[in-house]
Amino acid sequence: MSYQDDKPHTEFQPKPDLEKEDEKDLSQSHNHDYLSSFTWAIILIWAGLVFLGSNLGLLDKIQIQQSLPEGLDFLGLSTWSVIFVGAGLIMFLEAVIRIFIHTRHASTGGNFFMAAIFLGIGLGSIFGWNVVWPFILIALGLSALASALIRNRS
Repeated sequence: MSYQDDKPHTEFQPKPDLEKEDEKDLSQSHNHDYLSSFTWAIILIWAGLVFLGSNLGLLDKIQIQQSLPEGLDFLGLSTWSVIFVGAGLIMFLEAVIRIFIHTRHASTGGNFFMAAIFLGIGLGSIFGWNVVWPFILIALGLSALASALIRNRS
């Protein structure tokens, strides 16, 4: 005698509704963060354009001709510094858009942080870390303040 099946076999036991479970899985897979996908696609396109410009010699033609304030030295543009500056600006723009749209994926803290990191890497190799580092801290503080103020209004 088996202890696993205490109920008689004549009793009807409904099967779980697999179609409803499949519908739940499909609806959850459609909850995709399109803004993030769009942002990373634009960053990849930007990187490709910068590499193309560098390979064609266009990046070497860009030079700052204005006199810079004392303590701010122009170290030069490298391919990676331009890519990181562009990626940081694109991530910053995504974070600003997320502030004004209210969706399930509207968290902006990570976006501002990534933007600051990308901008810091890019600008640090262009102007030097001694100037860029304080600006990164100020930008992160301002973004946290703005995010908190906007969240309180909602």
